[in-house]
Amino acid sequence: MKHQHFYQQRPFRFKRFARKGYAVFNSMHRVVNIGVVAGCVLTAMHVPAAHAQITLTEVTVTAARIETPLSRAPKPVTVITKEEIERAPVRSIQDLLVYAAGIDVVQRGGHGVQADLSIRGGTFDQNAILLNGVNLSNAHTGHYSLDVPVNLSDVERIEIIHGPSALVYGVGSFSGGINIVTKKKASEKLYARTEAGMHRLRGMEIRSALHSGKAVHSLSAGHNSSGGYVANSDYTIYNVLWQTRLNLPGESKIDVQAGYNDKKYGANTFYSARYPNQYEQTSTYMGAIKGELGATLKVIPILYWDRHYDQFDLTKGSEAGRNFHRNDTYGGNLILMYRSRLGNTSLGVELRQENIVSSNLGKPMPKPWGNYTKSDARTTIGAALEHTLVLNRWTLSAGALLSHTGLLKNNYTLYPSVSAAWRPSDALKLSASWSKSTRMPTFTDLYYTTETHNGNAGLRPEKSESFDLELQYNASPIQVHLRGFLLYGRDMIDWVKTNPQDSKWASWNLTQVNTQGLEAGFRFRPARFLPFLGESSVVAVDYARMHQTTDTQGLISMYALNYLRDKFTAQFSHPIVKELSANWYFRFQKRMGVYEKFENLEKTGDVPYPAFSTLDLRLAYRYQDITLYLNLNNLYDTYYFDKGNVPQAGFWLMGGIGYTLR
Repeated sequence: MKHQHFYQQRPFRFKRFARKGYAVFNSMHRVVNIGVVAGCVLTAMHVPAAHAQITLTEVTVTAARIETPLSRAPKPVTVITKEEIERAPVRSIQDLLVYAAGIDVVQRGGHGVQADLSIRGGTFDQNAILLNGVNLSNAHTGHYSLDVPVNLSDVERIEIIHGPSALVYGVGSFSGGINIVTKKKASEKLYARTEAGMHRLRGMEIRSALHSGKAVHSLSAGHNSSGGYVANSDYTIYNVLWQTRLNLPGESKIDVQAGYNDKKYGANTFYSARYPNQYEQTSTYMGAIKGELGATLKVIPILYWDRHYDQFDLTKGSEAGRNFHRNDTYGGNLILMYRSRLGNTSLGVELRQENIVSSNLGKPMPKPWGNYTKSDARTTIGAALEHTLVLNRWTLSAGALLSHTGLLKNNYTLYPSVSAAWRPSDALKLSASWSKSTRMPTFTDLYYTTETHNGNAGLRPEKSESFDLELQYNASPIQVHLRGFLLYGRDMIDWVKTNPQDSKWASWNLTQVNTQGLEAGFRFRPARFLPFLGESSVVAVDYARMHQTTDTQGLISMYALNYLRDKFTAQFSHPIVKELSANWYFRFQKRMGVYEKFENLEKTGDVPYPAFSTLDLRLAYRYQDITLYLNLNNLYDTYYFDKGNVPQAGFWLMGGIGYTLR
């Protein structure tokens, strides 16, 4: 285990394994996270499933910018493992995050077409989205932040950090962040799957990995499509991802990644119910190189580039109301980490450039360039310093990010963070944290002006401050966590109306939005008490409850005030017969706020969001290296929507076959 000589911990002994993610990380309810300001390197130990007793040394994590033994990590973090991903009845990362109680996923279309993600009552623009520690958050609009070129078979785990995280992820992590970590080993030489289902659903995916000398290479490609479950909800999605890891002497390594994502989809009432035949096509190109050099003094350089194209049609096939956009984000990070008897110290700097050329967003260009007549650009510079100290059963961490953005000239802002964790016993941990963060307006917030919206070039950045308190109890076969938080938001950016009769939404800084919340989770392996359920059975229950108080002076909100008050999720995985398993996923949620209800393209009034529940099931049969599966989504055919007037699919049956060559 890395850096074992700094942290000698009592080993954990597991006697029961069941080819499940819960077998190691979830049985401890401890997780692994990565961040940037960019992004410290994550150190994790992946343990394959086995039916034997093993001894496991404490895992080193980065729940702040400093590597820390996992049991001492003070920040609230959640992980979704690759085993959980394999069990879930999903086709995309967006679908998968629906089952996380602390995450609000507003789906506009099925299976990863487009989804808005928020954490702890924030909006879809207030989260940092990373791929292997590289920040791919979209400065054009958060609607596209999940346009990442990743297939599900690429994903090793998904890490979620809760609460403002400027010190971890940099400017933009107003309410939290998500890091998608991909596989870096050649344990599976080849993986292939094909599937089909209702609504002319088709899907194919292939992934190959090769170990060559000191390097590991992988290449994956995926294609998913459907004719749509309602009018103008068809889609076609392509993903390609190439990765190479070069292992150097000692603990050093270099990672290279490049990817391509392409989507074409009917955007049925996505942005306005007055125009149901909207259409969109997007494409993303990205590349990054990241190093990790040294041991006691670790140097982590990162260079990255991401380009996103978007063509939006207000009416499909019509040039009237058509917009073209190209957003480029590129930058570099340099992180220095030093370990000593006085603790761990890190210093990181980041330079990030965000540009856009557009037919609608930005300032007029002196000379038009093809479809582009407007443009804008901004630069963000950040420097972060953090120190972590371990004293017996205490872990103390403090640091700050100093940031400057071209949006605010001659303005340098400090975002501090302090956290502490105490372990009175091996099974119990109490942690607390306080941090500040910010979020710059997107180019859409600043400039988007159409038949239905008016942008506001005078917007101020949002600011947040958060207090967290968490209690964890981890003693097999039961794991429990309880979190409470207060998140204070100032100058919150939202699209608002003064009167319900107004024809346009305007981009505006709300005075304040404060959120109080409670997050609770319970995991249980029932085989000890109910042996007939089998060793692999798992029960997991999570609940999140929030309440907001605002000073909005009566403005009508499109996004910021339509938060999830309640979200309850339950999962039950169990064998049916040998090699045949069932995985049940239940979800209930209640959203606050109102939406404009339309019938026959005419507004009929403002109505509250209804509560709803869904039940999904995945049946999987394994025979050697072949897996046959059926996904039965929305089993009792609930009519529901996450965004007003954008219906989600009813019952949807799909099945497939997968093959793994090891």
